[in-house]
Parts: sequence; structure tokens; C-alpha cells
Amino acid sequence: MKHIVVHIDRLVLKGFRPEDRHAIAAGLQQELVRVFADGEAASLLQARGDVPRLRVNGVPVEPAAKPQRIGQSAAQGIDREIRK
Repeated sequence: MKHIVVHIDRLVLKGFRPEDRHAIAAGLQQELVRVFADGEAASLLQARGDVPRLRVNGVPVEPAAKPQRIGQSAAQGIDREIRK
């Protein structure tokens, strides 16, 4: 079994309510666990070697999305970037 360590030094949330930050982070964490659980994303990331920064541009968010869903969308954006 491979062991992946993801360190998020800073999560920049522009345009979101400060009180939603913990729910957004929780959604991000839950979805990243799911993304890496299948092994494919982990293998692709490992093949890149040390990745000091992974920039994700443009994460679509529904206007009425709940904070946890916003975090999940961000993690899905990370997944898409890994699979490029």
C-alpha cells in the first residue's frame, strides 16, 4: 500500500464567508481522501515526483452550493489537474 502525504500550507478562499472556512476545508479533505483511495490519482501524482505546488485554475461552483460542496469541488479540481 502506498502512503501519500498531502500538505496544504495555505488555502485561499476569496469571496467566501469566513464562517464557512471550516466546512469548506472539511469537504476538501473528505473528497481528497476519496480521490486518492482508488490508487490511480496517487500513482499519477507519485510519477510526477516531488510536486512543490499544484495550481488549480477555475473551480466551478454553483451559486447556492453549501460550503462542504465547495470544498468537494475544489478537490475535484485538484484531481483533474493531477490527471492531466
